[in-house]
This record gives sequence, structure tokens and C-alpha cells, in this order.
Amino acid sequence: MDQITFHYDTVLSDVHLLLPNSCHLMARLNSVGQPVFISRFRILWDGAKQDTCDLGSPCGGEELDRDTQEEKGRGDARGSETGADGDGGADGGADGGEDGGVEPPLDEDGDLAVTRRQSLPRMDRDRDVVYPIILSQARREEEEEEEEEECPRDVIRIEHTMATPLEDVGKQVWRGAFLLADLILSQPTTFRGATVLELGAGTGLTSIVMATVAKTVYCTDVGEDLLSMCQKNVILNRHLMEPAGGEVRVRLLDWLRHDLCTDADAEFGWTEDEVADLHDNTTVIIAADVCYDDDLTDALFRTLYRICNNLHLPCTTYLSIEKRLNFTLRHLEVSCEAYNHFRNCLCEMQELRDGRTCFTVEQVTPSFPQCLLYERIEQLELWKVTAVPV
Repeated sequence: MDQITFHYDTVLSDVHLLLPNSCHLMARLNSVGQPVFISRFRILWDGAKQDTCDLGSPCGGEELDRDTQEEKGRGDARGSETGADGDGGADGGADGGEDGGVEPPLDEDGDLAVTRRQSLPRMDRDRDVVYPIILSQARREEEEEEEEEECPRDVIRIEHTMATPLEDVGKQVWRGAFLLADLILSQPTTFRGATVLELGAGTGLTSIVMATVAKTVYCTDVGEDLLSMCQKNVILNRHLMEPAGGEVRVRLLDWLRHDLCTDADAEFGWTEDEVADLHDNTTVIIAADVCYDDDLTDALFRTLYRICNNLHLPCTTYLSIEKRLNFTLRHLEVSCEAYNHFRNCLCEMQELRDGRTCFTVEQVTPSFPQCLLYERIEQLELWKVTAVPV
């Protein structure tokens, strides 16, 4: 892969675009030949300010300010020493004006003369142009285990892809997952010891954060390659979940099917005990930024309705969504059709009267602290759907 090519249907998450890492190193190629990267996201457990979180940037803002202040202090000290010398102060005033500075060197035309660095002679001008190639270095299992042990408790490591087609956007990390993670980290008592189901988990970041407080998290999506990546991320972040005793189980859940896959030969299939545990104990359902296609949104709400009707306990669903504005030729104006369809589905669910489950919908104001470093834009929303059996 000599060059990365962007097609008309290529999608790149703002999380990866704005991630302040000095470089992105490929870890491996997945089963379909896509490059897989590993990013680190730091959790601000103590609610510290965002600018104190360094995600691998060469120099943080505070260090830059400190270096500037130190340099300024050294300059002031040098100025004081010069001022202490009577001759030096007089000469400086005569040569440099009132401020005691030194006039810059000028050329014959009166322009600023800048000494340019001489370029080194090239001995290889006949060589062909070489394009950078992303390399992957295989690591032994022992080295990976040592790296897991050394990973700080406030760092989440996530395998993901970048710049994928629309059908593979679940392999990237999106801001909606961060918003739900902020909710979980800032209100741990709400989810402590709960059985949780995540729909459309993608890379599994939100499920991993949920497992730091919840008892059992069923992390679900479709696609063997995506589920394998999610399982890998669960293993990479065991250091976060083990202290709280939380467990993440990666399982297949297809919104276009009316039942759960209980095939014993399926790698991510459900056992009968897990299906019973899901229906008997689930009290929280989460989904992060999964409503970007009308057909998938319809399938999501059908799945949500079907699962809530099979639950034995009242359940609260948290849905995060980013309102993405697009210019459409049909309306000849900026609109957000995917978001509008999502809101219509919410209204239909609240107005539903089937005699089995009562749904209540409300928008949650994201006034809780930000525990992860990302841009919490105003188009990022959080909705709460409460399902109570009649």
C-alpha cells in the first residue's frame, strides 16, 4: 500500500482527523486487507481540564508556556546583567535606540538581511522517487502481554481503521461513543452492577468504559471482522475492567433478524444462558451514533422495541447522535435528513400504545463533565428512552 486513496464514498471520523498524535502507525491488516491502527485515549478520572490531557502530542500547551516563560526569564536576566554594566547600557542606547536593542542587519537596498542555511549537496539525484510505505512489525505474544501490564489505568487503547467506506464506519471511533462514555464515567452509580446491552458497538469503546462500573455488558454488532476487532479491544483493555469485576461479552446481533444467533458453531453466537440473562436482568441499553441511514434507523428501532418487550425489568436506553448537516439537491438547502428521520422514530415510539410496553422519550442535556478529550460540538445530542412493561 504505497499511497492512501480517498474515493467518493470514503468516510473519515473527526476523532481520528483531530487526534493529536504525532503519527499513526499501522498495527496489522485485517481479514479484508484494511490497515488497522491503535490509538490511545486518556481518561480524566479526576475531572481535570481538557488541556491537561496529552494524547501523545510532542509537547503539551503547559510545557510550551513553561518553556516560553523560562526563555523570557533568561532574557530578562541577560537584560538586567547588561543594564548593570554602565558601559554596556550606554552603548546599547546609542546603537539600538531607546529600547536598548540591536538593529537588525540590512542589505544594500535597506531590506532585512537573512542568513540562509546552505543546502547539503545531493549525491543521489538519479534515484527514483520513493513513496513512504506503512510497515507492520510482528510482535510476540509475550511482548504484547508485557505491554498490557504496563498500560496506565487511565488509558484506553482501541484498534480501529481510518477512512473507510460507509458500510465499514463501525470500524472507526466516533464522537457519539465519547459522549456516552462521558455519561458513564461522570455518573457511575447509575450503571453500577447493571446488565447492559450495546447495539451497534463498533470498536467497543463504550462497552469497555461501561464495564468499568457495570457487571455484564453484551457488546453486539454484525460482521465477523468487526466483531474480531471488538474482541481484540476488549483484551487490550482488561486492565480497566478487571479492578471493577466487569465483563464484556462480544456477541452477534443482527437488526434485520428477529432472533438471536444461538448456533453453537458460530464464533460470536449466544448461549441459552446468555439469552436468559439478557431478558431477565438487562436494565440499560446504549447505542452510539448508529443513525446515519434511514433503513438502519428503522431496523434499530424495531430491534429496540422487540428487545424491550422481551425484558422482564424496566429498561433505560441512551442514544447518542450527531446532527450532520448536508446540502441536498432535492431541497436546494442545508438539511439533516438522517437526524430528522431519527426524531420521527422517537416520536412514533413515544406515541406507541400496544398494551405491552410504555415508552417515554426525553433529551438529556450534556452538562456532565467531559472525561475524554474530543470536541463536544452542539450538534452532538443524547436521548433517553425509558421502557416500562404495562
